[in-house]
Amino acid sequence: MNKKKIIFSLPVVLLLLFLVNFIFQACSLNPNAWKPAKVPDFEGKLAKNEILQSTQWIDLDGWYGSEDIAVDKEGNLYCGVHRKKTDFSDGAILKIDTTGKVAIFCKTNSWITGLHFDKNENLIACDIERGLISVDKEGKITVLASKNEKGEPFLIPNDVDIADDGIIYFSNTSSKTHFSPRNVRKIILEMQPDGGLYSYNPKTKTVQTLIDGAFFGNGVALSKDNDFVLMVDLAKYRIVRYWLKGEKQGTIDIFIDNLIGFPNGIARRKDGSFWLGFTTKRNELLDNLHPYTGKKKMLYGVPLWLQPKQEPFGIVMNISEEGKILSVFYDTTGEKVSEASSVEEHNGYLYLGGDLVNHIGKFKLPK
Repeated sequence: MNKKKIIFSLPVVLLLLFLVNFIFQACSLNPNAWKPAKVPDFEGKLAKNEILQSTQWIDLDGWYGSEDIAVDKEGNLYCGVHRKKTDFSDGAILKIDTTGKVAIFCKTNSWITGLHFDKNENLIACDIERGLISVDKEGKITVLASKNEKGEPFLIPNDVDIADDGIIYFSNTSSKTHFSPRNVRKIILEMQPDGGLYSYNPKTKTVQTLIDGAFFGNGVALSKDNDFVLMVDLAKYRIVRYWLKGEKQGTIDIFIDNLIGFPNGIARRKDGSFWLGFTTKRNELLDNLHPYTGKKKMLYGVPLWLQPKQEPFGIVMNISEEGKILSVFYDTTGEKVSEASSVEEHNGYLYLGGDLVNHIGKFKLPK
């Protein structure tokens, strides 16, 4: 009896590997169906303009990813960065002095995604490897909290703000998965509540969960009177509010909903209003996929390099303390501002950060 050898050609082998990987990745996604509201039209307060095209760049000396920016009393800028555009495995905190000189303030070996100075001029930061940390004036790192009171880890701590009484408020995108570009897409597609908003008391060294379960919890900002704290729900295009004082103390509501893009970083102005930066505008394909779990699994199964890319599209929004849109600045070409993951105002300028850019944007505010 003759036995025939089955010989697979290279294209067939590659196709089989592709199919195996496709099935594995698709089955690893556990999505919920969700129907987004119709994206608002670019009209009225949302009408397009090219105001952000006057933005200048501050080069980061080969580093990428100024996800958040903090300014010290002397006007020096600080930001967390990673070494390569698509490699988040190494990182540092940079200091950019008032002359534009860039230096490593602290070698963290991980990406820092949120920064805020406390009253003692320590940098309170979100570190995707360590959790919530404090960095003193000499660059020494102290871990404040790596998990919540229930023992759930802070795997993607994201942004931080500090109240007048010293209480630290911060978000955590996930307690289930570590940060990676693919896991970011997984969190957005799954629409599963994860992570949340937390407070940390430096005196008692305790963590309290304020919002248990967010949808890509991101930017954090306190109100001028510290009566509420905001957290960006990036995947649901909204900002949620947790009340700290008054009749609504301890309750949660929606501050603003159905935004025009993927909201990211948020910061309070001196007048009590807020700057909100966006990663990019809404994606019609994604909005149309969200109601269909099977289609989302199929998209996730496709190799990352074949999936839709983040469109360069700069958006910065000014929102009142009551949650009303006051003005919007754009760079629809993405040439000067391709994304605005963070917005920090200082001395008449907005400093704009981004997860994937190798610079900080410096935009002079119109009078």
